[in-house]
Amino acid sequence: MKILAIDVGVGTQDIMLYNSKHNIENSIKMVLPSPTKILANKIRKTKQNLFLTGNTMGGGPITFAIKEHLQKGYKITMTPEAARTIKDNLQKVKNIGIKISKENPQNWKTIKLADINIKALKAALSNLNIKLKFDHLAIAVQDHGHSEKMGDRDFRFHKIKEKLKKPTPPEEFAYPNKIPKYFTRMNSIKKSLKKYNPLLMDSKFAAITGALQDQKIIEHEKLVVLDVGNGHTLAATIKNGKIMGLMEHHTKMLNPYKIEKIIKKLVNGTLTHSQIHGDGGHGAHIVNAIETFEKVVVTGPQRGLLDKTNLPVYHATPAGDVMMTGPVGLINSVIYHRGEHP
Repeated sequence: MKILAIDVGVGTQDIMLYNSKHNIENSIKMVLPSPTKILANKIRKTKQNLFLTGNTMGGGPITFAIKEHLQKGYKITMTPEAARTIKDNLQKVKNIGIKISKENPQNWKTIKLADINIKALKAALSNLNIKLKFDHLAIAVQDHGHSEKMGDRDFRFHKIKEKLKKPTPPEEFAYPNKIPKYFTRMNSIKKSLKKYNPLLMDSKFAAITGALQDQKIIEHEKLVVLDVGNGHTLAATIKNGKIMGLMEHHTKMLNPYKIEKIIKKLVNGTLTHSQIHGDGGHGAHIVNAIETFEKVVVTGPQRGLLDKTNLPVYHATPAGDVMMTGPVGLINSVIYHRGEHP
């Protein structure tokens, strides 16, 4: 069984082509600039009006590049699906000066937005005499979800709580088939790659899943696992491979003292949703307190934050590579949902 796993972040896209016939450490691996960075640079180099088409992507760099292009006096038209890269509420996109239309107004330069470019990956690997063949495609992105009734910050955690009504394996946060309509980014990717029927998963839960596959901690009963990203930090308490509680905050609002305090409260069950939400984070939800833990397992680009605490920190390196935590989580989720083993 061959699985192509792609974890799309703000800074990088981390890719693994796994073959169950070989040790996972021998998989083909790539760490490339993220699609949003690649396309942002393309926009900045363009000196004319733009027509942006394609899929709903992650924002960040591409949103900044689009706003800079407008500030330079150029015009931009976007298709509705592409425009949701900036905001799911298209009126807010119009308010910053972008026209929404399915038609290119006057043959302006066209740039197609896409989080995943299978054609480019095939071309890159073909130069090394590697054929990109796979049985399953798995993709991780961060998708807050969209609701007309509440903001993204509240809605994202509302949906997390709905799924975590009981101790739950992190693999259950993957969508192997139907994706809820409110996940606009995931659905856009699914539609564009429908012939592959990809499994989609939130990047935070892919990281938690992957970190738990590290062979040095896989036998531990009780753990705290964190993905400390550039934007968000997700911390989950784990017992026998299941999430017992979690919290999500904005990384820039955390420091070693605060994160240590939060983790201790998460473990003993005293952390409340209002404590995190009131501090500007997404929230907290605990099914059962785990009371004690053996390790604090960390991954993510800002994981060094935990090294400044007094906690027993372990840096996850599933498949021997910290950059492959997301892809390993995706691979494990495909295997989990198929009921198979490598």
